[in-house]
Amino acid sequence: MPRSAAAIDDSKAWVRKMIREVLVGREDPEGLFAMCLSVLGPQETRSQFLCLIRPLAAANAELHFRLSSIYQEYFSKFQTEEDELELALALSLMEIKDQDVLSTQSQESRFLQPGDEGLKQTPPENAVGTCAAEAIARGVPVMEEGGVHQSEKGNRVKSRRRRHRAARQQAVGLPSSLSAPPPVLLWFRRDLRLCDNPALSASLECGAPVIPVFIWSPEEEEGPGTTLATGGASKYWLHQALSCLCASLEHIGSHLVYIKAHGGGAGVGSSLHSLQELIKDTGARTVLANALYEPWLKARDDAVASALQKDGTELRMFHSYCLRDPYSVSTEGVGLRGIGSVSHFMSCCKQNPASVLGMALDPPASLPAAAQWPQGVSLDTLGLAQMPRRKDGTVINWAADIQKCWDFSEEGAQARLEAFLQDGVYRYHKESGRADAPNTSCLSPYLHFGQLSPRWVLQAAKRTCCQTSKFQRKLAWRDLAYWQLTLFPDLPWESVRPPYKALCWSSRRDHLKAWQRGRTGYPLVDAAMRQLWLTGWMSNYMRHVVASFLIAYLHLPWQQGYRWFQDTLVDADVAIDAMMWQNGGMCGLDHWNFVMHPVDAAMTCDPCGTYVRKWCPELADLSDEFIHKPWKCPISMLRRSGVVFGQTYPERIITDLEERRSQSLQDVAHVRKEFNQYVDKHTGCDLVPLPPRLLSETMGLSQKDDCVVLEGKQFLLPVITRMEFKYQQENPDTDAAANPYNALLKGYVSRKRDETIAFLNERDFTASVMYEAVQRKERLESDHRRMEGLPEPPALRGKVRRTPTAKDKFSIVPGGGAVTSFE
Repeated sequence: MPRSAAAIDDSKAWVRKMIREVLVGREDPEGLFAMCLSVLGPQETRSQFLCLIRPLAAANAELHFRLSSIYQEYFSKFQTEEDELELALALSLMEIKDQDVLSTQSQESRFLQPGDEGLKQTPPENAVGTCAAEAIARGVPVMEEGGVHQSEKGNRVKSRRRRHRAARQQAVGLPSSLSAPPPVLLWFRRDLRLCDNPALSASLECGAPVIPVFIWSPEEEEGPGTTLATGGASKYWLHQALSCLCASLEHIGSHLVYIKAHGGGAGVGSSLHSLQELIKDTGARTVLANALYEPWLKARDDAVASALQKDGTELRMFHSYCLRDPYSVSTEGVGLRGIGSVSHFMSCCKQNPASVLGMALDPPASLPAAAQWPQGVSLDTLGLAQMPRRKDGTVINWAADIQKCWDFSEEGAQARLEAFLQDGVYRYHKESGRADAPNTSCLSPYLHFGQLSPRWVLQAAKRTCCQTSKFQRKLAWRDLAYWQLTLFPDLPWESVRPPYKALCWSSRRDHLKAWQRGRTGYPLVDAAMRQLWLTGWMSNYMRHVVASFLIAYLHLPWQQGYRWFQDTLVDADVAIDAMMWQNGGMCGLDHWNFVMHPVDAAMTCDPCGTYVRKWCPELADLSDEFIHKPWKCPISMLRRSGVVFGQTYPERIITDLEERRSQSLQDVAHVRKEFNQYVDKHTGCDLVPLPPRLLSETMGLSQKDDCVVLEGKQFLLPVITRMEFKYQQENPDTDAAANPYNALLKGYVSRKRDETIAFLNERDFTASVMYEAVQRKERLESDHRRMEGLPEPPALRGKVRRTPTAKDKFSIVPGGGAVTSFE
């Protein structure tokens, strides 16, 4: 029946709008063509469809070809009015066929009558409703011409359903057709999210079905040395994250194909072999992925791209894992002085800016599915979360506490970020070192596995009301770690500073095992290591505490700490852990300018012993005064608290803390003196061989000139060196306490304690005046006795000092909480 020109124009405008939906990935080409049949009708679709999609020929040639193929295939096979009506019923995403669906004034399904030209022709947003075939299956009456209900044609329903299925496969140009574009392989690696995923967004722009795949190749994850890239805890997290990602993909009409890679023969990597098999099975000609920056993984990806290109397949990489591509960071205009510090790195990024970060990308509403999926394996087959078994067959679920403590989904990552930005971030600047309060973000595992992108986190932090510069600086530290790994590929196992390779380390396996299991006899260290073992995580401040204890007091090599962290941390990151342990082990590009004391550092992170009581419950009944040093606790108090050294709580594995720390300084002075060619005579700084890439930038050389210049030569670079080491080399017999640059950190005074002291010293004027009067009276009495020749009053045997507690009403100050201690 004829329609008005205005109605036809509105329908065309709506079709153009749907074309834009296809371009951004919210609709697939088959659905667009089906809706054109429903809105325009077969005749107008035949005459107008090619004109409507003509602009795509220049903007998106691949999508234009796809839609043209669907159009030609349909109209070459379905020419009768009855077949056209059946196809529209099978494919339509609306419950009626004609123009009244475009009217928002009526909710009932009916055909457009000749007098209805004046109705509003814009379709409602839920025009992609239930298709007629699904409505028939649920028993919903569907009107046909002449007002006959579909339910009255029971004998025709089954045959019509079969014809609908066959018609859909033939008419909408599925990938099985020769004219349809081949699917796109979306290669997930360490970007297990839908939000702000550049590779995922690019796959939607291809206008082809998308097949998400995950290829597990543990041999390729490991570097040439001892990297331990994926330990037990991180594998367990990866297993759970993949399961959550697959569920998210299923929610938008897709799913994740798991592939367990196997070697492809001599010279062929396992990931390459798996991709080639997938390409052969699916006919794909494009592979999309987000880049990884570990040198061995980048080399793997470059080899894969080269091999696939020879086979006619394109591998496209997108930058997403770091805020700044570490291979694009240059020292030009900044110089090398201060290299290794985050300030120097940020200066390099500002002086040599890369491409603009841009805004974070929203997740897609749907993902075009392929007609045929490659055969993969189950997630359990990858063996990421295998649990050991006892001899009787029972399973040892060592990850039970990890599973209780974390939400492994992308939604869980978003929720944790929002919770931190609404609460913890306001205390982060001054009290991020507190272990007894949730002042840190706990986002590191989500960033490592890509469930949050750093760009998303940065933009969310900038939207908060408070200053988050310290928190944002952590993202710069993360990028710095990857930049250092690209400069020194052997960072996880080889000391950057040559002299420190000769340090005399301890080989006490019992000390190492006690440290790993949280049985050193030092409550703060034990609490942190037990938290790591049970939950797979600890705060950054506590990582410094346990690392200082391992290196400066136990004299165990930093590589042992690195390997343990890589195996037990859920956020185990090769670049970050290697940089941290190298700096803590005195052999990285930077030096820690502090050493955490295993007892006194508790003044900062756990002043009331709350953290220790949580993870070392056998010490829970000790008082705050002795909770961090139970060996000084009176025997009677130990007995009442149920603490028996060597039974309920271990004895200290070392007791001479000051002596062992002095020995550590003397060892450093010895190797610096022995290898004085690596010490700058003017500044006393350590010298490090300059990496080839930095040498090229400094001298303005090309990659081809590197080999000529570097042959037989070594260029040394002065790096940051702790003042304590410089002084110790000049005075090797000086102990740590006498060193004027002693880096031992006794612990900061908490902000609460600062506020309390300020109240007592500055605001309580009456108390200070009374105290001064008493002091003056005592001085006058002492002077009078001296002048009269009278003896001094006998001294008190001991001063009684009240120990204030939170429950003591005399210890409460207005707005300041309970007074704990003022020593």
